Amino acid sequence: MESTPTLKAAIAHYDALLQETPTTLTEARDVLAARSAEEKMIFGGRPLSPYLRPHFITAEQWRYLCAECARIWECVEIVGRTALTDRRIYDDLGITDGEARLIEIDPGYTGISITSRLDSFLTEEAFSFVELNAENPAGISYCEVMARIFMDLPVMQRFVEKYPVMPLYARHLLLETLLTAYREWSGGTDKPRIAIVDWEGLPTQCEFEQFQAYFQSEGFECIIAPPEKLDYHGGRLCCGDFRIDLVYRRVLTNDILERPEECKALVNAYRDRAVCVVNGFRTKFVHKKMFFGVLTDERYAELFTPEQQAAIRAHIPWTRRLAEGKTTYAGETVDLLEFIRAHQTRLVIKPNDEYGGKGVVVGWEATPAEWETAIAEGLHGDCLVQEKVPTAHEVFPHFTPEGGIDFIEQLVDLDPLLFHGKVGGAFTRLSSTALCNVTSGGGMVPTFVLKD
Repeated sequence: MESTPTLKAAIAHYDALLQETPTTLTEARDVLAARSAEEKMIFGGRPLSPYLRPHFITAEQWRYLCAECARIWECVEIVGRTALTDRRIYDDLGITDGEARLIEIDPGYTGISITSRLDSFLTEEAFSFVELNAENPAGISYCEVMARIFMDLPVMQRFVEKYPVMPLYARHLLLETLLTAYREWSGGTDKPRIAIVDWEGLPTQCEFEQFQAYFQSEGFECIIAPPEKLDYHGGRLCCGDFRIDLVYRRVLTNDILERPEECKALVNAYRDRAVCVVNGFRTKFVHKKMFFGVLTDERYAELFTPEQQAAIRAHIPWTRRLAEGKTTYAGETVDLLEFIRAHQTRLVIKPNDEYGGKGVVVGWEATPAEWETAIAEGLHGDCLVQEKVPTAHEVFPHFTPEGGIDFIEQLVDLDPLLFHGKVGGAFTRLSSTALCNVTSGGGMVPTFVLKD
């Protein structure tokens, strides 16, 4: 998907405005830093966006992105529905017995994952997904708040005089998604009392507080509740005196299974249909990183139409479980371990069910000894191997914790946000390393669409 001369000219124009006078850069830095602190744009105690320019894409790129995400989402839904009755997919995804017990509970509404995020790279040659966060994607509120801050910057107000933009706001879509699920679950139209449920003290606490304030501004009672403080009795889930109708679930399924006593009230209320939980636990089917292994495995090709198969080939990297034995690559049978050793520089080894870059070994950055160790450890764990995709890089103005300003090249990870399988927003993560995620030290900026 080619960028246009207009996009390059727009970026150059923004950077020129930013450097027009000696004070323009420092003014943008100071306003951004002050507003970020005021609006709780903090992740783990550090500013989430130490950059002075949003990520621009063209309207043509945006339309293309939305269309291709919708096509891939058709495949997501197919696998999710099929997995409910096909134990082969259970096994290939690596679904554990504990996860299976939660998956088998009907959430009370349709859709395998009604709020999700596709992490991707958009280059002039390709649009490639590397992961699907289908369980409880972070960043929806962060990106809207940051977009509003950027729109207020003096440099942006001058920029839009020449290049009008469409900022991507998605908090209202998240709320609409929660309410749609709740109304299907309840069969009514009453106004639910909302709890945002996750552990205390997490780096994402500031986003929970942003959402709480937003829900309350829209007329909904809302609390932030850790799982261990929930109480389920008399058919009601409560946190203290606050009765909960709708849970915006941010606590991970893995944590629920690892700390069952602390999460017992939430799980029992969900099982008894006493509370609506979004997302439900069936997201685990498509949240596993081996989900891409199902999409790219020829054994499952019959599930998809020719158009869907073409979309998979175009956008989903070849992925296989790390194990001894034969598999296929580009239609040819290969010995998987021999293939992994011979093609280290174009492969990545990942845990099947982790986040924040934990346990990821990047082949082109590892030594042969490190790669061999990753293979050996992966064989004894639940790991996969995935082919490298074309990545995007761009120079961004950046300010340091000490207040200095420089222009640095960053890896650009574009993350579309989907609601009921349709793109409703996006944000961009930036990093100096191959692991482009906020947990491992990266930052984020809002994505702005240049109008036609």
